[in-house]
Amino acid sequence: MTAVADFPLAWCRAQFPALSRTVAGQPVAFFDGPGGSQVPQRVIDAVGFYLGHTNANRGGQYATARESDELLEAAHVTVAQFVGSSHAESVVFGANMTTLTFAVSRAISRTWQSGDEIVVTRLDHDGNVSPWVLAARDAGVTVQYVNFDPADCTLNMSDLASKLNARTRLVAVGGASNIVGTINPVREVCRLSHAVGAQVFLDAVHYAPHALPAVDEWDCDWLACSAYKFFGPHVGVLWGRPELLTAVTPYKLRPVTESLPGRWMTGTQNFEGIAGTKAAVDYLADLGSHCGSRTGGLRDKLRTAYTAIADYEQQLAKQLISGLLDIPGITTFGLTDLNRLNERTPTVSFVHSRLPAIEVAGRLGNQGLFVGHGNFYALQFSEALGLEPQGVVRVGLMHYNTAGEIERLLTAIRGI
Repeated sequence: MTAVADFPLAWCRAQFPALSRTVAGQPVAFFDGPGGSQVPQRVIDAVGFYLGHTNANRGGQYATARESDELLEAAHVTVAQFVGSSHAESVVFGANMTTLTFAVSRAISRTWQSGDEIVVTRLDHDGNVSPWVLAARDAGVTVQYVNFDPADCTLNMSDLASKLNARTRLVAVGGASNIVGTINPVREVCRLSHAVGAQVFLDAVHYAPHALPAVDEWDCDWLACSAYKFFGPHVGVLWGRPELLTAVTPYKLRPVTESLPGRWMTGTQNFEGIAGTKAAVDYLADLGSHCGSRTGGLRDKLRTAYTAIADYEQQLAKQLISGLLDIPGITTFGLTDLNRLNERTPTVSFVHSRLPAIEVAGRLGNQGLFVGHGNFYALQFSEALGLEPQGVVRVGLMHYNTAGEIERLLTAIRGI
């Protein structure tokens, strides 16, 4: 375990130019990470360098096209290692997680038949619910919904097990809840699902900024995430088992590219964004080097980085949750047991007893404390707890946040 005092916070913060911004004479504290993280300077530089020096389409017989192709191929290798796969061809880039999920759901649902079932959860972002529900509607397939425990907002695994059977074709679940931070036991979800012959589609959008994805270890079938949540540009990432990417027929323009990953990548991609995505992963590996992993490969450095991130973020979460629980009139959702912080990300949502979430967020924003408000597309969750239409105030911590920023936030909430 990395000691919190050893976490290279000053080095990390120096990488992010956005952290120098001020509002009303106060430094901005970015607590809106779950909606989109800030990016290191190297990501900005990678995007700019691509546009300035290697901007070309695929397959050209000239220098910039060759350089662009080499960079893009390197990005597939880097991101494959990031998600925990040895197959670079199994990484597909696209607009974002939701768009990629719609593409997969539309294609894979063509293999479903009447009488089949799929499983989604009430803890997920709607990007991992509606694409499957709509595909099931069109295919005449039954949708089963897995509930969560309202006391601590953890996924009800007994309910999941009860809804799996020989007719189940797919289980869609999130790596972590984007509204309350709960980390789901995805390895166990995969084991239970595969026992009945179902595929597993994981939404790792909220998981990836806080913990290292591990598709091979989890034994999942599909995984999607968005680079702009893990310190990169607005690019979506899809990983699929190579045999599934080959067997399932995507909707494509003619002529159809049969080789992976081009078989699944529609249209001209956001090449500069893909370059920035590689730079984001390289930043995380560099963080691993600053946390002691100066030897070994990229994956080893990423493991070290994420171990340090988890240790540091758990200390921030402890400070935030303890402080919120002591403020009268504040109701906090999710795991608040300080001995179970390893079961959640440092994303904490709450409501005020008198003021709507939008007003609380506005008052905090005027003080340079940037928090989110609403339901964040976690509609099943928000509806189940009767939080519509106001939603919650969401404080999403990242490893570039500080204890001092949290104390400023808590002081401001007490003032409200």
